[in-house]
Amino acid sequence: MNFLKRIQSLPESKKKIILWSTVIIIGFTLFILWVKNVQEKLKIFQGEGLNLPSLKEEFKGMPKIEMPEISEDYNPPATSSQSETGPQN
Repeated sequence: MNFLKRIQSLPESKKKIILWSTVIIIGFTLFILWVKNVQEKLKIFQGEGLNLPSLKEEFKGMPKIEMPEISEDYNPPATSSQSETGPQN
């Protein structure tokens, strides 16, 4: 607790220096850990190789969807919000 009281009694500029130094040290530590983790993951991928399934094989098992053809002269029926003369603004 003496440590916190001592920091609280410091001028504002020194408090900011302590804050940003702590943030930079923690950020740098997390960055180093992230880089090491990425290196390990890359070693695993290089050793095993990426075995991605073929999309053609995946699509073979899916049902085919047939889309109806819409002709150019298609006129949809009017809804309750539209009158016979067209949409109302």
